[in-house]
Amino acid sequence: MEHEFLMRLLTIDPMKAGLIALIGGLSAMMANRGIAVFHDGLRPLMPEYLEGRMDHKTLAATSFALSFGLVIGFGLPFSLTAPIILVHSLLLGTDVVGTWCNNSRRGFLLSGVIGALYGVALMVGLRSVVDLFNMMPVNFMNNLSQVGDPIIVCFALFPALVVGYQYGYKKGMWVLVATLVGYLVAHSFGSISFGGRIEKPVKLDPNGIALLLAMIAMFYFTMQERPATSENADGVKTKGANEMLVGLFSARIERIQKNKWLLVFSGGLCAMAGSMSFSLLAEGPVSLQLMAQGEQTSAMLVALARAISFIPLVGMTAIATGVYSPEGMKFVFVAGLATNNPLIAFIAGGVIMFLEIRLLARTAIWLDKYPGVKACGDHIRTAITRMLEVSLLVGGMIASNAILPGMGFMIVAGIYLLNRTSRRPLVEMSIGPVATIAVGILANLFYFIGIV
Repeated sequence: MEHEFLMRLLTIDPMKAGLIALIGGLSAMMANRGIAVFHDGLRPLMPEYLEGRMDHKTLAATSFALSFGLVIGFGLPFSLTAPIILVHSLLLGTDVVGTWCNNSRRGFLLSGVIGALYGVALMVGLRSVVDLFNMMPVNFMNNLSQVGDPIIVCFALFPALVVGYQYGYKKGMWVLVATLVGYLVAHSFGSISFGGRIEKPVKLDPNGIALLLAMIAMFYFTMQERPATSENADGVKTKGANEMLVGLFSARIERIQKNKWLLVFSGGLCAMAGSMSFSLLAEGPVSLQLMAQGEQTSAMLVALARAISFIPLVGMTAIATGVYSPEGMKFVFVAGLATNNPLIAFIAGGVIMFLEIRLLARTAIWLDKYPGVKACGDHIRTAITRMLEVSLLVGGMIASNAILPGMGFMIVAGIYLLNRTSRRPLVEMSIGPVATIAVGILANLFYFIGIV
């Protein structure tokens, strides 16, 4: 067993292993010093620990409780459906590593070493699981990749759902119509030729065009919303909520900017790992499935939408806590998906992270002028989650039925419904991949018993 592990380790791409080790080590070290953590729920707790109102044991236990379930029930199942690591699997783990190590020089260095080893072990472990599944008599890995197939078509629907949440059913239906029109037009044309001496047709991606039009419509409605003007008794315009927040927590903003070069390096590494050349990390389940299918442009558009949705969440929690995220507001992944050159991706990711930090206060004040953007960000995350729940449940049923005809539908539906009765339910969007893996293992068990 040890020999097989070493052989597998030797066949890992050293560039990818080194990159994932760097990201893992740096992220764990930043979590250890309270510079940056990935989990949005952990970020508000860091000042309590750093300022002495929470002890180390409580922070470590809370970090583990927040992150472990998501790694096992969310990050790893999605990572197994494609040869790409969902960033949650890596950075939630480094949050735990960083917070568990003591806040000392020795703990700081130890967190970096353990974080780097965790990143490499994650790569090797996922590959080992995939190799194990491929060696089983009933090989269900091809079926497992089908779990994400409905996402390829359905991801363009979330802007219509966002508008429906924010501005009502009728406007949401208009965006849905624009989405369908965009898809039909792009599908009808197929490709566009620009003429000239060298005529090279550009293939149109119907899903990407549909998403682009839907996002334009979504942001059109969002930018129309302006704040109600408010003045005090003397007729002087009052400050917005975010502007007052910036003034109140200016010292914590300075703390983030003091550590900007570590964060810039982290942003560059994440962009490189998410670039077309490496395709090592994905910022979310939708972009992961699109990257696995070679839909880089569509993956980039989804990453852009999610990054915009995280501006208020990451920005406001960073200002209030003085703790940032190792991937920032996720725009670094957009930069990575936009290029096939790892060096350019690294530089672009670093520049984006630098600008995010330098413009943190201004961004918050700008959000006061466009309150629809904050609400839109919340609705984008909700809409993508709902879309994923439906798409992955359908994909899980299709894949499971291909593995065990008839019974596959029953098992996935049973797991989905019974999960709702559990005291500690899994995240619903992970039911599709988890149930399909369970069906695959069950199919092999039936094979050995002789039932099928």
